[in-house]
Amino acid sequence: MTITHNLGFPRIGTHRELKFALERYWKDPSLDSDLQAQASRLRARHWARQSALDFVPVGDFSLYDGVLDMSFTLGNIPERARRHGGSPLDQYFRVARGRATVDDACGCVHAGEMTKWFDTNYHYIVPEFDGATRFALDTTRLREQLQEARDAGVRAKPVILGPLTYLRLGKSKDGSERLALLPALLPVYAELLDWLGAEGVEWVQVDEPALVTDLDARWRQACADAYAHLAGHGPKLLLATYFGALEENLSLACALPVAGLHLDAIAAPHEVEAAIALLPSDRVLSLGVIDGRNVWKTDLHATLAWLEPVARRLGERLWIAPSCSLLHVPADLELETGMDPELRSWLAFAVQKLEELRLLQSALDHGRVGVQDALIANAAAVDRRRASPRVHQPQVAEAVGALSPALGRRASPHAQRAAVQAAVLALPPYPTTTIGSFPQTPEIRQARLRHKRGELGDDGYRAAMQAEIARCVQAQEALGLDVLVHGEAERNDMVEYFGEQLDGFAFSANGWVQSYGSRCVKPPILYGDVRRPRPMTVAWIRHAQSLTSKPVKGMLTGPVTMLNWSFVRDDQPRALTCRQLALAIRAEVLDLEQAGVRIIQIDEAALREGLPLRRAGWDNYLGWAIDAFRIAANGVRDDTQIHTHMCYSEFNDIIGAIAAMDADVITIEASRSGLELLDAFDGFRYPNGIGPGVYDIHSPNIPSREQIVGLMRAAASRIPPTQLWVNPDCGLKTRSWDEVMPALENMVAAARTLRAAA
Repeated sequence: MTITHNLGFPRIGTHRELKFALERYWKDPSLDSDLQAQASRLRARHWARQSALDFVPVGDFSLYDGVLDMSFTLGNIPERARRHGGSPLDQYFRVARGRATVDDACGCVHAGEMTKWFDTNYHYIVPEFDGATRFALDTTRLREQLQEARDAGVRAKPVILGPLTYLRLGKSKDGSERLALLPALLPVYAELLDWLGAEGVEWVQVDEPALVTDLDARWRQACADAYAHLAGHGPKLLLATYFGALEENLSLACALPVAGLHLDAIAAPHEVEAAIALLPSDRVLSLGVIDGRNVWKTDLHATLAWLEPVARRLGERLWIAPSCSLLHVPADLELETGMDPELRSWLAFAVQKLEELRLLQSALDHGRVGVQDALIANAAAVDRRRASPRVHQPQVAEAVGALSPALGRRASPHAQRAAVQAAVLALPPYPTTTIGSFPQTPEIRQARLRHKRGELGDDGYRAAMQAEIARCVQAQEALGLDVLVHGEAERNDMVEYFGEQLDGFAFSANGWVQSYGSRCVKPPILYGDVRRPRPMTVAWIRHAQSLTSKPVKGMLTGPVTMLNWSFVRDDQPRALTCRQLALAIRAEVLDLEQAGVRIIQIDEAALREGLPLRRAGWDNYLGWAIDAFRIAANGVRDDTQIHTHMCYSEFNDIIGAIAAMDADVITIEASRSGLELLDAFDGFRYPNGIGPGVYDIHSPNIPSREQIVGLMRAAASRIPPTQLWVNPDCGLKTRSWDEVMPALENMVAAARTLRAAA
């Protein structure tokens, strides 16, 4: 019989219940028990949704981040959080966000660095190491969840992050070697596994996605040593890999002394046969046969065509699952009652993907006849999508076919443009600005909701948003910022807002996906060719500019970020879809310039996120991604200044490609990483303007003027001061006005201090 299991389930709740419970607790620490009760209810609900599986993941649920959970399980808690005392939950949130609750002023610490989880839009808290790091097991979290699972009658498969990936994801704070910590780390992992065995656990899922990345000989040997050490400890181990192909690490993974291996058969279908040949005959092979990262229905006939022969060969050694954790897709399509029925018939969210898994299991074990009706319905939906005239627009194909390299080139080199822009804009040294968004207040959200429901007409909604824009402009003028923004009051999300105005996109009402902590997004569903029917932002920016004599940036989301933060088409190359998006954004850029907007920011926050996990694929991706940005940005005159923004992405190793974007100014995250991202500029003379983010907006902590001055002076030691801007590290929509105003006051004061000392 084929075994079914899941690697992880969306944790935030179908209606973002965890988000709201977290934010209530952060405002009122007395609600600790309410937060824990809500988390317990969500876990019970999620396990019930997975009850048809043979094994259900336990421990995949997190209050903030699973990697941070593993750090606390291993006792690797930064000393700055420990020294303040408090409960483990207080310490946890101090590392996650700088402080536990709103009134935790005395317990503010520097939040842990946050970056992207492999090539996804999920953010994790980076483990911190130094030469003195010690580990000590804390089973509290897993013990509580295991007991809940037993009470719920769940056949639990605990999920833990493996030692190789844990070390690989972390950073040394003193230059010491991470792998030198392996001898101290492995006994704690062995203790954890022994404890799980004593708890009666049969299988443990050990996630090692680092195996789908480039590993040198030292890391490969460390992997072999780690699992040799753990052999014989605790339950049977299912080594889980996902997000890509194992390639040269396939033989290593198959030879490890574990009881089973999970292979991502969506990302690496070509490795299935090799894995079967290499894996010892007493080992389980788990195949990820349902796409855990996208929302399209699985073609069950096509899947069964290759999976049935595998099942006959492996018998009970075959397990099937989604390719990766379902954390990356929305929870339940059944909630989308208002979605276009045809589009809805093409989709599968987490709950539906598990039903697809059940159908595959039934067909493999009992033949297709028993699920024939479901298979026929699935085939019909897949065929309707392929044949739908809604997917392809001939005029879009013609426009993409007419693209030429000239469209991606500015008229003049940057040095010449910079002189023209300096004369037009007349900005002071260390010019100050923000990244784009200002707080999305309850009043803004209420007006948007009333407009969506039809309770507030178009004119009333426009007036409400213009009033918020006026408030934002007035606040920025009072602060003394040099380059203003309109605040994006009218925007629900930096991708969704644009997608709603472009052909080829569909949207869910409840398709929430966790980005980090309590931050959730509803990724658009990119189902067809992309075209811009009309201007999307011009009226709002023109209104903002009419309220001030200072320059107001036009704010756009770039084509690569639109692509990477959407559920993208799987019926054509991503590069082709990106070029369609680039043409749509280019048209908006030119309209903004025509309206007199002198500075236009095109955010590419997700550029690094789409980078292939293997370096062999980097040149191809960066080639079409950078070309797409240049197509979108570079049709303007010399006196129009183009900005771009990137956040929470390591890009030291692609700085040359970023320079090739030829944006006049780039703003980046730098505060949470302690300016580590500026290491790239030690060996590379970046030619254009750069704003290293000096205000960590993902933390409620308010930076002081002295802290900001210190960060900027450190930046000026690597980058000529004439190239530097002063700005936060990201948009301000998730913060409150009470937090934003003092932080920006300090930022402006810091810029004045720097100018006075220049």
